[in-house]
Amino acid sequence: MVRMVGGEVCLCGTCMDARGMTPDQVVEGARRSTLKELAEWTAAADKVLVF
Repeated sequence: MVRMVGGEVCLCGTCMDARGMTPDQVVEGARRSTLKELAEWTAAADKVLVF
């Protein structure tokens, strides 16, 4: 079970493709995203966590 409070779960489309993942294989509530969207979130963020 995934419980989210005020956030989104987005998956890297490039990473999904590299692993042969399809949208029906991800947890409910998560969605495929893009590098463009990641760049927009990074530019808009007050802090960015990289690991």
